[in-house]
Amino acid sequence: MSKTFDEKLNAYAELAVKVGVNIQPGQRVLVRAPIESSQLVNAIAKSAYQAGSPLVSVMYHDDQLSLTRFENAPSGSFSTYAEWEASALLECAKRGDAFIKISGTDPDLLKDQNQDNISMAIKSAQEHMAEFMQYPMSDKIPWVVISVPVPGWAGKVFPGLREEDAMAKLWDEIFRTCRVDRENPIDAWQAHLDNLESHSKKLNDYAFDALHYTGGGTDFTVGLPKGHIWKSGGSVAASGVTFVANLPTEEVFTLPHKDRAEGIVKASKPLNYGGTVISDFSVRFEAGKAVEIQAAQGQETLQKLIDTDAGASKLGEIALVPHRSPISDSGLLFFNTLFDENAASHIALGKAYRFTLKGGKEMTEEEFNEAGGNNSLTHVDFMIGHDALDIDGIQADGTRISVMKQGEWAM
Repeated sequence: MSKTFDEKLNAYAELAVKVGVNIQPGQRVLVRAPIESSQLVNAIAKSAYQAGSPLVSVMYHDDQLSLTRFENAPSGSFSTYAEWEASALLECAKRGDAFIKISGTDPDLLKDQNQDNISMAIKSAQEHMAEFMQYPMSDKIPWVVISVPVPGWAGKVFPGLREEDAMAKLWDEIFRTCRVDRENPIDAWQAHLDNLESHSKKLNDYAFDALHYTGGGTDFTVGLPKGHIWKSGGSVAASGVTFVANLPTEEVFTLPHKDRAEGIVKASKPLNYGGTVISDFSVRFEAGKAVEIQAAQGQETLQKLIDTDAGASKLGEIALVPHRSPISDSGLLFFNTLFDENAASHIALGKAYRFTLKGGKEMTEEEFNEAGGNNSLTHVDFMIGHDALDIDGIQADGTRISVMKQGEWAM
């Protein structure tokens, strides 16, 4: 017997609470969400209270209000930021609250707006949020990102459909890729996490010195620092509680050495960044740094991303995802990094996760930098995986071992 929409929504909320952040009795929850997601937020709050949370607080945001600012605010005002928001997040993080972020935005929201203003606003937000971001980037707190359909996003994924039909289809895809349609979603997630963990263990056992990517316009070698750690879906917060930061997730990932990236990577999917779509692009690296970019659409936006600061032109993450996965098998382009990055192997420009390096969470910034870790205000993933991508692991003695062949696990 198939589940009703309300049953799936409640199961989705329960996944976010019990698998995503794994709420503990007495722990507060902060939800950040689009204004359209109140039904899901209420379901999350109900599940969190039933799990023993004393308080669920919500910060809503509105795409249309953001657009109104870019259309009407003075052009020199976009470095202005609501400091109270960063302060509130930091206060909650210091207390050890759980963080649930609900992602849902129109990919084309700001496509016609001034790119300098967009870049200024993004950088200002990154600067104000930098202290707070140390908490999720170091796994000090439990956090999860999930998604909710909004009309602009649904219409982008399913063009030509009536709004209500596009919304319904996008909900179906979110439920399916998050395994909400399974008889017992929590058990299904545990089995999936165990499978991802088996791949990360194999990679950690090999302790590769570098990876070499070839196929589809990509010819790229990236070095790995000594002590790098391949992570999968599950993480452990400072409190010792396990959590899953992304629902859905299909990746295993680690940090690259910030100074050891050479060659060209070609994106296999468009990137939605700051309300602008960047498509059909490639990046050439020398000595770890992005030195040349080409893009059919959004090149100015991509260049501004790379120019954010010194670390934005270098890599902070490499992630391996098999070509065959629930998201990839859908054949859909989601224009949402949470989904598209879990349909394809990807890399990220900018800040590295401290927990992907042995001892990284305890290192000073200088020690982390010397070990090969990258630091930046930004962290932006883009997809390079496809069914023609081969990845070889290179050991310290030069031995090559096939890690992925034609986009699938080869180990």
